[in-house]
Amino acid sequence: MYNNESAGPEFDEFLDLLGERVRLKGWEKYRAQLDTKTDSTGTHSLYTRYQDYEVMFHVSTMLPYTANNTQQLLRKRHIGNDIITIVFQEPGALPFTPKAIRSHFQHVFIIVRVHEPCTENTYYRVAVTRSKDIPLFGPLFPKGARFPRSPAFRDFLLAKAINAENAAEKSEKFRSMATRTRQEYLKDLAENYVTTTPIDSSTKFPLLSLGGKRKEKLKGAKGAELHSAGALVWAVTVVQGGENNGLSLSCLLGVSAESVVLIERSTRTVIFNCSCRDVIGWKAVTEPGAQGGPSLDIFYERGEAVTVTTSESQVEDIKEVVQRLELVTRGCEAREVIPLRDGVGQPGFLMSEEGFVTELQRFGYAESGGLQLGARVVRLCGQVLVHLSLEERSRLLRTAQKIHITVIPPDENGKPRRSFSELYHKAIQDAESKSGEGQSGEAWVLDDDEEVEVDGGRGEKEEKKEIENKTSDSETLKQELLGEQMVFPEPMETDSLLSPPSLPLLRATSLQDSMKSQSPEVTPVSPFYNLFLLILVLSETTDSSEEEWQSISDLASACRNILEALSREGEKCDSPGHLEEKVSQLEAMLKRLQDDLQKEKEDKAMLQAEVQSLRQNNQRLQEESQSTVSRLIKVTELLCNVNKPC
Repeated sequence: MYNNESAGPEFDEFLDLLGERVRLKGWEKYRAQLDTKTDSTGTHSLYTRYQDYEVMFHVSTMLPYTANNTQQLLRKRHIGNDIITIVFQEPGALPFTPKAIRSHFQHVFIIVRVHEPCTENTYYRVAVTRSKDIPLFGPLFPKGARFPRSPAFRDFLLAKAINAENAAEKSEKFRSMATRTRQEYLKDLAENYVTTTPIDSSTKFPLLSLGGKRKEKLKGAKGAELHSAGALVWAVTVVQGGENNGLSLSCLLGVSAESVVLIERSTRTVIFNCSCRDVIGWKAVTEPGAQGGPSLDIFYERGEAVTVTTSESQVEDIKEVVQRLELVTRGCEAREVIPLRDGVGQPGFLMSEEGFVTELQRFGYAESGGLQLGARVVRLCGQVLVHLSLEERSRLLRTAQKIHITVIPPDENGKPRRSFSELYHKAIQDAESKSGEGQSGEAWVLDDDEEVEVDGGRGEKEEKKEIENKTSDSETLKQELLGEQMVFPEPMETDSLLSPPSLPLLRATSLQDSMKSQSPEVTPVSPFYNLFLLILVLSETTDSSEEEWQSISDLASACRNILEALSREGEKCDSPGHLEEKVSQLEAMLKRLQDDLQKEKEDKAMLQAEVQSLRQNNQRLQEESQSTVSRLIKVTELLCNVNKPC
């Protein structure tokens, strides 16, 4: 692919759809590491704009070509370092596998195959393959989709490529590379751009005070630091294993605009970390004299909880943490509800397995206590709900002396509060179940021991399986309709290097309809004639050989003799003239099929000759390599003998 010297008309048509060709020398917009001064990376390139993005393509046929360099390093240094690669396939191109390209950066391949190029009916088929550590990205498309050549297809392809780039940056490999780069930049700032010279804040030439009033110092708004993007840190104590017999750890609680982190102070290890988008609520205890002192419960993801405490003198820290959480998360304050049981011992509400209140008894104790539909129960009788099985929840609701639940109210729209992780996994599951992209060539995950071949959305294994099923179906239909007395020749064996063609199973009625359209005066055929048509069509579905065609010719002659005998005996059948006309039409069709068979044989002979030539070349190369190895061994022995001391 790197050694293509020029683009064909199909590829040029595709490039014209994507963008415009621009002159690199003197180019002042986004250049994508291309040389815009000396033309060392080619004279032209492909450029376009999509929404707020500037896109410059690294086109293989526009990058410099080196005649004596099969690796084409001048092209590979650009394309091989790109994350997203678009592979264009012309009609008849071989299947593409991502494992044919070894690169540390190429993580997503978008394969575009053109059909009926350079016509008014041009359309494209698309398949996408991605590395296994890259999450799914849109826009999604249905199985077997065909995209006509239009601006809408261009917008779809550009959006797919840009989203693939953004998704790749979230993978573990690129995230660690970005983190390492930021650390090097910060280290460079701290070591090379820090001064120890004190700065005198007083003015060099103070002016005389005219009014006698001292100018008040400007003070920032109170709590302005709570709006910062960086992390704010508080000293807290984390209780693990429960407040009674748990282990207390002295930690630092950091809340940034993106994450909530707990770091143990003695070992400086991170013991808790979650995204701010996963925080669904919190419960603060700031009343003086409360048991255990001031505390804060932070609920995240599916209702998990982490509890931090402070001393009585630091109760303001708990309030500041709550204010910070209100600004950087979508959660809210949790509520304590104690619903009383009704006359039959029921709590008056039902909840789902995730803890969402689905049914609420009207005007019951639970509703009057502040419980709402859509609220999320995170604690039941002092225990985290997600840690309890369904049997344990039912037992607590039935046998607990007092039902004590902690709930997170629904959002402003009355919908249950879910964390971003829950919404993301739910969207991924819905998308995979509806779109079926893994089966249609879209978003294929590559494992280390798995090879994915993309050929217009269908692989070679599926084609072979389809052909085997059709062949078995046709043989079964032959035996059912013609009986065990009729013997059909076995399909001929094809060379393992040649892929068998996919032949659809035709029906006799479709062939009759086509013949009626060609000759309107044809009358309905007899049952024997239907049998003759069926034999001919079933023979077409299998692989062709001379014995098969001879068998078909014999069957045609036998059926013609039977029809002539029936016409002479006065059976209710078509007139001999019409029968002769139909038989002659079938013979002409048989002649055309024989010509096609001869052409296929010639093509196969040419392919076999090429295979034989390749085998001979391979054998010759092996012999030359063995001869070279033997010469090297002799030279090595001679050198060793010369270097030996006398």
